[in-house]
Amino acid sequence: MSDVQLTGPQRTALDFAARDLADARTADLVTLPAPSLILLVERLRGRLDEMIAVVEELADL
Repeated sequence: MSDVQLTGPQRTALDFAARDLADARTADLVTLPAPSLILLVERLRGRLDEMIAVVEELADL
């Protein structure tokens, strides 16, 4: 694997995405009310968009 240097904003986006994914994995989804599930999905969708943008930036290098 090559050593890719991330910029500060890229590293921050990656860290937030990793934390949100970890939180989603540990959440007891069965007990969450529907509005909370919707917010969780929307947050993960936003993080996915950010990660796609980072990958596109890295692909342009």
